[in-house]
Amino acid sequence: MQTEFQISTRGPGLYEFTRDVTRWTSQTERTGLLTLFVRHTSCSLLIQENADPEVQTDLQNFFHRLVPPTTDPSMGYLTHTYEGPDDMPAHIKAAMMPVSLSIPVTNGQLALGTWQGIYLFEHRNAPHTRSVTAHLGA
Repeated sequence: MQTEFQISTRGPGLYEFTRDVTRWTSQTERTGLLTLFVRHTSCSLLIQENADPEVQTDLQNFFHRLVPPTTDPSMGYLTHTYEGPDDMPAHIKAAMMPVSLSIPVTNGQLALGTWQGIYLFEHRNAPHTRSVTAHLGA
């Protein structure tokens, strides 16, 4: 079973799409392993807490501090700057975080913990539509 999710972003941040994935997997009673793969080089996928929005804010702020835009003096060593000051930092963040996730599925239900959600972590400033391929294998 395979599908693709389209996630619209409005700039940097974490965009939860757990409900979309749950809706899709619940169409079957299958038990297997779900693989999610984002088809872009400047965003990531995360499983993270979905109860307190401050968690997402703190994660975003941490990674912005860790890898600031190329306009920051500490990033003067970067050479890939012609796509904007957020582009190369976005590639670095995507290299540090997962671009694929594996989630067990039992009888069509995601085996996530109580407070876990599935997020696309957008690293670019401009809005984008991101494609995430989902494959549920037996």
